Amino acid sequence: MLRRFGTAKGSQVLGIDISSTTVKLLELSREGDRYRVDSYAVAPLPPEAVVEKNVNQVETVGTLINDLVVRSKTRTKQAVAAVSGSAVIIKTIAMPAGLSEEDLEAQLTVEADQYIPYPLEEVSLDFEELGPVPGREDQVNILLAACRQENIESRVDALEVAGLTPAIMDVEVFAMERAMALLQTQMPASGPQTIAMVDIGASMTTLSVFADGESVYTREQLFGGKQLTDEIMNRYDLSFEEAGRAKKQGGLPEDYEREVLEPFREAVVQQVSRSLQFFFSSSEYTQLDAIVLCGGVSAIEGLSSLIEERLNTPTIVANPFADMSVGPRVNAQALAKDAPAMMVACGLAMRSLR
Repeated sequence: MLRRFGTAKGSQVLGIDISSTTVKLLELSREGDRYRVDSYAVAPLPPEAVVEKNVNQVETVGTLINDLVVRSKTRTKQAVAAVSGSAVIIKTIAMPAGLSEEDLEAQLTVEADQYIPYPLEEVSLDFEELGPVPGREDQVNILLAACRQENIESRVDALEVAGLTPAIMDVEVFAMERAMALLQTQMPASGPQTIAMVDIGASMTTLSVFADGESVYTREQLFGGKQLTDEIMNRYDLSFEEAGRAKKQGGLPEDYEREVLEPFREAVVQQVSRSLQFFFSSSEYTQLDAIVLCGGVSAIEGLSSLIEERLNTPTIVANPFADMSVGPRVNAQALAKDAPAMMVACGLAMRSLR
């Protein structure tokens, strides 16, 4: 029997995005065709609690999530979290058309060991029918996703420590794909497009490319805002907490812009350029219609215009809340500041509202 990790039905859920440095909570509701932000909270994680998106300290992370639940004043107990793309094996498999879900499960259980390099008893699997195989009416494409149970269980345990019920365990790139629909009015052109989303977090940068709204490529690499924080710490003799606060709130010496921030902006542009060159060289794509920046680093002043100028591609900073209303429990000003880093949380919170 397959151990499913991506399917559940429900009404309203909490999207819980656990990154290497922060936990983000988001709750959305629907008002006709518009979403409304009902609950939102963000808090930093202590060092080593989550390392490269793997939960190391379940109790610490669970306690922090519980603090966010209390602070946000939400009453919702069903939660959706996600594992990172690098922890998941995703394959598209052609299967006979017309099989019942039970027969499909049985067939995939037999065939999964061809695609999964781990013992099946250590893996959670999920699948979704994508539609007919082009030119083959007797076959359908099945999307198979597999993840080591330990990666899922540490997140499930943290949610349970927080007093939440884990309703769905998603995949970050699928959450991003879902949230992409929120950015349509911000895109430089309408119609089918090839868009690169560059999520620059504290320690990891994820490039996800979407063609006509569907993910066609994803790649993670170790690079992020922590490098800027470390440079501030070393140059100005500050603690990690002081450096992080100064980076967001200002108050650094006059040479900060020239000596620290400018070289970091250049390093980001180089990382984005290299990632895109790698994508172009390993796919049939040769150009993009737009670049979307998200993650905490994307809010750095002047970064989007520098990338647009250097890569000659329209570049925007993601704001998934641009067309949403905000409920009375939500600090709208803080939400606007955190918006570029909330794409995964948005995709997770949308999961059962679609």
